[in-house]
Amino acid sequence: MTITPPDLSVFETVESEVRSYCRGWPTVFDRAQGAHMHDEDGHTYLDFFAGAGTLNYGHNNPVLKRALIDYIERDGVTHGLDMSTAAKRAFLETFSETILKPRGLNHKVMFPGPTGTNAVEAALKLARKVKGRESIVSFTNAFHGMSLGSLAVTGNAFKRAGAGIPLVHGTPMPFDSYLDGEYPDFMWFERLLEDSGSGLNKPAAVIVETVQGEGGINVANAHWLRALSDLCERHDMLLIVDDIQMGCGRTGGFFSFEEAGIKPDIITLSKSIGGYGLPLALTLFKPELDIWEPGEHNGTFRGNNPAFVTATAAIETYWNDAQLEKQTLARGEHVEMALKAIAEEHRDAVADVRGRGLVWGMEFHDKPKANLIAKRAFELGLLIETSGPESEVVKLLPSLTITSEELDEGLRILARAVRETV
Repeated sequence: MTITPPDLSVFETVESEVRSYCRGWPTVFDRAQGAHMHDEDGHTYLDFFAGAGTLNYGHNNPVLKRALIDYIERDGVTHGLDMSTAAKRAFLETFSETILKPRGLNHKVMFPGPTGTNAVEAALKLARKVKGRESIVSFTNAFHGMSLGSLAVTGNAFKRAGAGIPLVHGTPMPFDSYLDGEYPDFMWFERLLEDSGSGLNKPAAVIVETVQGEGGINVANAHWLRALSDLCERHDMLLIVDDIQMGCGRTGGFFSFEEAGIKPDIITLSKSIGGYGLPLALTLFKPELDIWEPGEHNGTFRGNNPAFVTATAAIETYWNDAQLEKQTLARGEHVEMALKAIAEEHRDAVADVRGRGLVWGMEFHDKPKANLIAKRAFELGLLIETSGPESEVVKLLPSLTITSEELDEGLRILARAVRETV
């Protein structure tokens, strides 16, 4: 594909230098549908990025779009803070009956604000309020958001430095396989908890991603997650699972922790919970933890009614049976095979292939290669990003509704980009 550089002057002169994704994809996007995005010059791109996991059901999903248009055309409530609305009632009823109850969860639903970091901030605040302690344990290479509380439990040094002030009351522990299996799981963590001379303030909670997306597609196995849940229970710590990027079916089941058979005390959801790309976030917690005073945590946009409408439509369309889950797992196996074939072809270049469901990563020994591959993929018409502490992992995050033909096309483009770069 030959791409003529677009006129980006207004973005470069008016918009802040903080912009990032547009630097790797230097074009002006105009339309999007399903697994494709189209720029102003008529070029088409296959999207293996999906809004960083916000578009699990694809761009402008027709079923969700119809529900949204109907709601807007009848003058349904758009902004409602935390007022009771028909759209919120429909969402709560559908989410409870279709998602929570079949999984044996009776968690209360809180709308903390429209972004993932809002959900994490609420989770941390509630855990501290319930336990009366300040410390939170997180894990190496974790990412939980860009506001101060979320940054305090995030591992990436570059993102942490942006805070400009000390980030306190967060303690990192080794994530699954961080020490290459040389030591028993949680040996160091448990020793610190049991030793009154360790200097570790007893934590209120532990926050974890089952798959670390921004951290490099690091996958925690089910045994490790069960052991973590048991550790939290034995030491009176709440377990928070951050399912903002990996929830809503990304790894197969609606929640990414279902495979491990655990029931976290607190769960955070955002990104694809709105279904259509509209901002929405939830903090879920066991009923006994609901000790909030009215208005103690709030936000102007916590009641995004158009997002309630598309979220309800997404659940009703895709989660009344197991079809999407089975399809995601099957296509995940297909992606794994394709990536392993690429790795076999380039044994000296590829360090590892790892993932679950439809989130996969390919790590490179020569770390800058990953960004070069993503750049070449863009030139060939494929949108992929990188992740990991040094952006050394090519990250695949296609929509769950992508067709098998589109998936194959993207994997062929990726194989070519790797071949031409490596």
